[in-house]
Amino acid sequence: MPRPAPTPPGPGQESVWDYPRPPLLEPVGETVRVEFGGREIARSTRALQVKETSHPPTVYVPPEDVAAGVLRARPETSGCEWKGLAVYFDVVAGGAVAEKAAWAYPEPLAPYAALKDHVAFYPAAMDACWIGDDRVESQPGGFYGGWVTPRVAGPFKGGAGSWGW
Repeated sequence: MPRPAPTPPGPGQESVWDYPRPPLLEPVGETVRVEFGGREIARSTRALQVKETSHPPTVYVPPEDVAAGVLRARPETSGCEWKGLAVYFDVVAGGAVAEKAAWAYPEPLAPYAALKDHVAFYPAAMDACWIGDDRVESQPGGFYGGWVTPRVAGPFKGGAGSWGW
């Protein structure tokens, strides 16, 4: 399936089709919050984001800004050609469990060294995720973990029929 035409960005938006490949790593620049199990499990003003062509930004929270005890290691790993080997976590809080809902890079490849141990959360598995005052929606599909806000224009890779873009 051919890639659809990019949606022209509106005022205050970026097109994900203008994001580079290999991806750009930069600070989010606003407060990032993650809620799960009826409580806030992460809050950071130091979060980083990865911006890659056709994807909404993926947000990574420093490990110090994630509540103690909410991450339970899983045996799965996966590889990213840009960032290296990822490890996965269940997220556990307030009696709730979201399986394989977060991941990190314990030894990221050199260009992404700043991501070391930062935690990314799948927004669809959380009660809510926020960037500043914007509530996040999940990137389509279950594979990618991008954070969709009103600030980004798509279409976004991840939904049905987009694998070959």
